[in-house]
Parts: sequence; structure tokens; C-alpha cells
Amino acid sequence: MTHSTARTIVAPMSRTRPASLRSRERGAALVVGLVLMLALTILGVSGMNMATLELTMAGNEQSQHTAFQRAETGIERAIAQPANPGATLTITGDEDGDGTVDIRSTTTFAGNTLVPDGEGWSTDMTAYHFDTVSVGRAGQNAVSTHNQSFYVIGPSAE
Repeated sequence: MTHSTARTIVAPMSRTRPASLRSRERGAALVVGLVLMLALTILGVSGMNMATLELTMAGNEQSQHTAFQRAETGIERAIAQPANPGATLTITGDEDGDGTVDIRSTTTFAGNTLVPDGEGWSTDMTAYHFDTVSVGRAGQNAVSTHNQSFYVIGPSAE
């Protein structure tokens, strides 16, 4: 018995592309890479600009808050040490030790009246009214101005 076998030989596929395809693709990867690098650079620069702006805004907010607190401190000091009737009292303070005035609080005597809601108070007591203007300063030219009126009950002046 004879038996015949036919063999088919398949040639391996060539790994090279035809010349017509290669000529159209030259430099495409370079151009795409450069465009992507440009896009990433723009994103990075805009992100850095945004971060810098937010940092500046946070610093300004902190300085304004510090100025606000210093103005409030001036009010509290003025209430703790009111001016004598008829006099003006100015309190200053250098809170951060840099040689500049960070708090300036000026208290003026506004007048006297009977004690408000004076039930239970003797008639020889008087309410002495004061007006205080306090200015607090902080870095980055932050300024906060507060006005406060208060009164102190004391013996009537005769």
C-alpha cells in the first residue's frame, strides 16, 4: 500500500510593512508625543498658578483674621480700662514685636445718663458712656476697624 502525503509549506509572514505604508507613518509618533507633552505642560503650569493663587488668598484671609482679632483686643482693653469722664484714652500695642503699632484703640467720653433700666439702683449712681474706636493691623496691609460703645456705672459726680 502506498500512500502519498502532500506537504504544504507555508512561508513565514514578513514583519516589514510595504514601503507605501512606512512612508506615510514617518514622524507620526513624534508629533503625537509632542502634542501630549504640550498638553501636560499646560495642565502643570495652570495647576501651579492655581495653587499659588490659592496660597496667596489663604495668606490674605489669615492676615485679615489677625487684624480683626487685634481690633477686638483693643476693644477689650478699652473696656477693661475706660477713660476718665471728659478725657480721651489711647491704648497702643505691638503684638508681633516688629516695632510697629498693631493695635490703636481710642476711647472718648460720650456723656452720662441715669442708669438704664435703673430699677434697684440708687439715684446717686450714674451711667458714664464711652465710645471706642479700635484699629487692628496685620501683615499684607490688612486693617480692621471696630466701633464699640459701652457704659460704666459709678457714683454721680457732684
